[in-house]
Amino acid sequence: MIKKYFLFIFIVTSLSASAQTPNVYQPYSFQFYQKFDKYVYDPNTRFHSSLKPYFADDSLLKAPLDSFYNIGTETRKRSWIRRVVRTQHLIQISNKDFTFYGDFLPDYSIGRELQQNKTTWQDSKAFQFGGTIGKKFSFYTSAYENQAKFPDYLKNYITNNKIVPGQGLSNTYANNTNKNIDYSYATAIISYTPNKYVNFTLGQDKIFIGDGYRSMLLSDFATNYPLFKVTANIGNVQYSAIWTSMQDPNANKFSYDAGARKKGGVFHYLDWNVNNRLSFGFFDAVIWADKDDVGNSRGFDPTYINPFIFLRPVERNNGSPDNAMVGFTSKYKLHKSATIYGQFILDELEAKNFFSNKGSVRNKWGAQLGIRGANLLNVERLNYLLEYNTARPFTYSSRSYGTSTTTSIGNYGHFAEPLAHPFGANFRELVSILSYSIDKIDFFGKMNYGTYGTDINGENYGKNINKPYSTAVQHPGQLDGAGQRIAQGLKTNLLYLDGRVSYLLNPKYNLRIELGAVIRNETSSLASNQTKWLTLGVRSSFRNLYYDF
Repeated sequence: MIKKYFLFIFIVTSLSASAQTPNVYQPYSFQFYQKFDKYVYDPNTRFHSSLKPYFADDSLLKAPLDSFYNIGTETRKRSWIRRVVRTQHLIQISNKDFTFYGDFLPDYSIGRELQQNKTTWQDSKAFQFGGTIGKKFSFYTSAYENQAKFPDYLKNYITNNKIVPGQGLSNTYANNTNKNIDYSYATAIISYTPNKYVNFTLGQDKIFIGDGYRSMLLSDFATNYPLFKVTANIGNVQYSAIWTSMQDPNANKFSYDAGARKKGGVFHYLDWNVNNRLSFGFFDAVIWADKDDVGNSRGFDPTYINPFIFLRPVERNNGSPDNAMVGFTSKYKLHKSATIYGQFILDELEAKNFFSNKGSVRNKWGAQLGIRGANLLNVERLNYLLEYNTARPFTYSSRSYGTSTTTSIGNYGHFAEPLAHPFGANFRELVSILSYSIDKIDFFGKMNYGTYGTDINGENYGKNINKPYSTAVQHPGQLDGAGQRIAQGLKTNLLYLDGRVSYLLNPKYNLRIELGAVIRNETSSLASNQTKWLTLGVRSSFRNLYYDF
C-alpha cells in the first residue's frame, strides 16, 4: 500500500518538468472570499471553488486579488509609518528568487452586552509571516495570543467545553465568572508546487469543503489541526487527499502524562467541472481513535495511506472499527449573478435504515441547499447568499469505545467541536447574507434562524456529537433505537442577527476599523436567553471565527 502511494506521487509530480508561479496561501474567511464571487462563479470559467483555502497563483484569482491588495496605493512617496498603516506590509522583501512579508496583527475591540449591562473586550496580539522561495515553495505562519471577556452565551460555551470556539483550549475555563478568557492558537503552512498539476501542503490549519456559508462535509469551525494535503489538478478534475491528526481533550485520559486522547482522520475530495456551469463533488472521510478505551495502542492505520477516494470498503475490511462517511456536492451556475449549490453527507451508510421510515438511530445524514451570487439587482459588489442546512439526530457521532458511555472519541469532531456544522446534529437552519463594498467601506449583514432539539431529563436526543449514539434515547413503543426525528428533545429556536460596517485602512493584512452589532435570541419552553451585543474595534487578519450558534 505504501509503495502504491509513493508511486502515485511520483507519477503526478513527473508530469511536468517546470513549475508555474508559486501557489501563495490565502487564509480563508467567508467575508473576504465572497468579495470575489463575481470571478469564482462566472459561467464562463471552470474554477474549482469548493476546496478552501485557495492558493493565489497565476490563475483566475491573481488579478482581482492584486487589485484588492493595491487599494489606496499612492504614487507619491510617503513616510514609512504611513505606508505601513495604509498600503504596505511592516516588512516586505521581493526579488527574483525570494519574497517575504511580515506584519504585526492588532485585533482590539471593546463592546457592551446590553442585556446584562456588561462590558466586553478582546485584546489579541499576533503576527503573520509569509513568502515564496524560488518558483516551487511558499510558506505562511501566524500566531495569536489572546485575552478576552465575552458575552455570557460565549462564556458559558467556553466554561462547558473548555474550548474557545474555533481557537483551541481556554487557559481559564474555571467556573469563576469574573475571570477573563486567556487563549492562543497558531497556523503554519509550507506549500510545494513541483508543477502545474500538483501541490503538496504540510502544516497546521483548517480545511473547508463546499460553496456555502456552512459545510456539512468539512468546515473551518473547529480549531486548527496538523495536516498533510495532496491536491492534483488534471483538466476539469481537482482531487485532494488529506491526512490529519486530531484530539479530544474531554475524552477519558489514561494518565496525566499521556495528555489529551488522540485520533486520526483521512479525507478525500474529488471536484469535477462537467462544463462551465455544472460541477459535481465526491467526498469521503474516516475518523479513528489511536487507542481503545482501556489504553491499548492502535497507532496509525497503514491501510488509510491509500490516496484514492472511497475508503468505506477498506474500513469495512478492517472490521468496521471506525467512523466512515461519504458525501456529495454539486453546483450549477444559473446566471452570472446566481449559483445554486448543495451537499449531502451520509454517516455510516446502512441501506436498510436509510430507505426505511422508522427513524433508526443509525439513519444518520445531513443536507444543504443554497443559492449565492454577486452584483444582485445589477448593483456592483452587492453579494448575497441564502442557505438551508439540516442534519438528523446522532449524525457525526460515534458509538461507545469500550466501557465509556459519556464520550465518543471516534466522533466527527476535533477539540470537542464539530468538524462540520457548529450546531452538531438534530437541527434545521436557514442562513441569509447580504454584503456590499464601496471603495474602502464594507457593509455585512447576516441572519441565522435555527431549530434544534437539546437534551433533557438526562436523555441523549442526538444534538451533542460528543455523546455516543449507543446511549440514544429510547422512544416508547419503538424497538432498536427507532422513532428518532429531527429537532426531537427540548425544541429550541435560535435567531441570530449580525451586522457590521468597516473601513479598510490597509488591505495587505486587512487592517480595518469595524463597528458591529449582534442580537441573539435562544428560546425554548423552559428558558429564554437574549443577547444584545455592540462592539467597536481595530481589527486585522483574514481569520474566520464563528459565534453564530
